[in-house]
Amino acid sequence: MTIIHTLNSWDTNLFLSLNGIHNTFFDGFMYAFSAKFTWIPLYISALYIIIKNWKRDAIWIVLSLVLCIVIADQVSSGIIKDLVQRPRPSQTSELAAVIHLVNDYHGGKYGFVSSHAANSVGFALLSSLLFRRRAYTVAIFLWAIITAYSRIYLGVHYPFDILGGAIVGALAAGFCFWILTKYRPTLKVADNELQVFVPISVLGLSFIGLLIYSFIH
Repeated sequence: MTIIHTLNSWDTNLFLSLNGIHNTFFDGFMYAFSAKFTWIPLYISALYIIIKNWKRDAIWIVLSLVLCIVIADQVSSGIIKDLVQRPRPSQTSELAAVIHLVNDYHGGKYGFVSSHAANSVGFALLSSLLFRRRAYTVAIFLWAIITAYSRIYLGVHYPFDILGGAIVGALAAGFCFWILTKYRPTLKVADNELQVFVPISVLGLSFIGLLIYSFIH
């Protein structure tokens, strides 16, 4: 057995173990958590903090975050998935009898790497480097981790898909932060007075809202 087959076997077994842990409550929670539109309030709150604290220079912060997401998304979905062409577990006939899917959601054809993981990790890392507040860093990375895990729970990504996506997102964030500090060296990216209670509060309220939704759904 080649190393690729060995890694694939480990990945599949880990996926089946994680995907096999489910119940009706978390079906609704993870499905809603994974939806991109759920987190529009988070992005709006981050935009508010950026404009409030960076004023005219906010455009450079916003552009760096947008560029980070574009790079992470296009590299993961537009390049790597088509090159590797690894079918999602939800698209694999051998797993059809044992996989747990929610609302018959299968995702696209290929899964390596996860664009959800790439985008969420990219946004979490770059925004935490910019905001430099411990509470925000903990909250936003918890959000990114749950977002990534939700893709395994929903049966549309293997763990290695998630790991690959996280690496892509981290590299995109690092690249955009380097560009920002290189070409805008006078820009304050580590303001200790920066208040980030707004996005943290939005994250908390969204989390509570999702719990309530899952309970009554």
